Amino acid sequence: MPVTVESMARWCRTLLGAEPSPRCLSLDDYLQAIPRLDSLADLPSGTPVLVRGDLDAKPGATVGEGDVRLRSMVETLAHGRRRGWKQIIFGHVGRKPEGSLAAVGKRLGELLACDVPLVTDWLDERSLTIPAAVTRAVADAAPGSLLLLENTRRYAIERVLWNATPAEVEGLAGRLTQCANEFADKLARVYVFEALSAGSLDSSTTIVPAGMDRVALGRYVAGEFDGPMRRCLATRLVVFSGLKTDKLDDLEAMIGRGTIGWVFTAGSLAMALKKAASQIEGIEFHMGVAQDPAQRDKPYFIPPDRVDQARRMLEAGREKGIQFVLPCDFILEDGRASDGIGPDHQQFDVGPKTSALFERRIGAFIEEAKAAGGPAVAFHNGVFGMFEDPRFEEGTRRFVAQLKRMTDAGVEVYVGGGEGGAALERYGKPTWVTHCFTAGGTVLNALGANPVPYLQALRWAAQA
Repeated sequence: MPVTVESMARWCRTLLGAEPSPRCLSLDDYLQAIPRLDSLADLPSGTPVLVRGDLDAKPGATVGEGDVRLRSMVETLAHGRRRGWKQIIFGHVGRKPEGSLAAVGKRLGELLACDVPLVTDWLDERSLTIPAAVTRAVADAAPGSLLLLENTRRYAIERVLWNATPAEVEGLAGRLTQCANEFADKLARVYVFEALSAGSLDSSTTIVPAGMDRVALGRYVAGEFDGPMRRCLATRLVVFSGLKTDKLDDLEAMIGRGTIGWVFTAGSLAMALKKAASQIEGIEFHMGVAQDPAQRDKPYFIPPDRVDQARRMLEAGREKGIQFVLPCDFILEDGRASDGIGPDHQQFDVGPKTSALFERRIGAFIEEAKAAGGPAVAFHNGVFGMFEDPRFEEGTRRFVAQLKRMTDAGVEVYVGGGEGGAALERYGKPTWVTHCFTAGGTVLNALGANPVPYLQALRWAAQA
């Protein structure tokens, strides 16, 4: 049944937080509502199937270089080929509209030993219609074929919800409704989601499913959520770091779940918590330029309300017995170590005293885990500083060794992907941890304060 403008407007307001769900849904609630790939076993050969793929990759010269996300799709795509489905793969590469999926299509062809033709001009943006030539290409494709639509982000409709407000929904709903119905009418009515890292409010992940008759999670994404992601809900120790203070919302939500006993922090998150801790203890701590109101337009600026939030978190967490392990020294912008941060300075890494403190406290956690019996779970997200610069990599490098130390002691260690995964690749080995995700932001959404947008969309589509 076609999507209506009214239902689309209501759905967009929900996505943007203006119409929350009637009750707080857990990760399990979403996963139980969304079908898996095997639910499509009744689809006959020749059925067109849209596959939202994890295509944001930069393939290297040979298979295995820069294509981990593409390799995560292989099992689902191979299953569709065996079933004789005509799979129409679509998604984005990078954030810039001019990016092309030509190299991605070539690598998918190498991985699956078949041709993956790239369909370039597949949408008339003015009318939001899919050209007849594209529809014919799908109709003429042989059973088991693969087609790849060019970078979805070259079209503004894909990006329209990124910065939208609830007040703007009424003006957008008509075009988004047209987009959803056009995909269903011209390409396919079955949608498989196989893009773990696609956590943005892209129309391909949040709008297109609304027009589908059937939706399902792909093999890899379902496996990640049903296995390691659910296991991370039992995290006892969490390592949180990074530049964005909105991660405090995710940390607060994870603490609220009630399993966390240890919190290690670095980066801007640590600055907010360190400032809050100093207020509680009645001592002075300056965050440097991060607290200068003149820097409020910079990503490293920490507004007072985030410090207030950090204080509430510390006070509530300490009452529960949670141990917060905060930095005690810093590497400043000039490369020197310092116990404090002057008003004109900025921290770019944790210092050697902090690394030593972290190592001692990891030891204490390991001893606690051994005494408790049974496997403990640790979740590591982010890096401790601007680790791509050799002057500011030491804190991250030293802590990666602690991941191996915990794993060797029997702790289940999960890494959130993104920069954390890059650091593990640079300073350690995959075997040093239990599991490394390919998508840091999605993991934080799943474990933290905000629902994963594509899980919201797939649940809605499945129920509809």
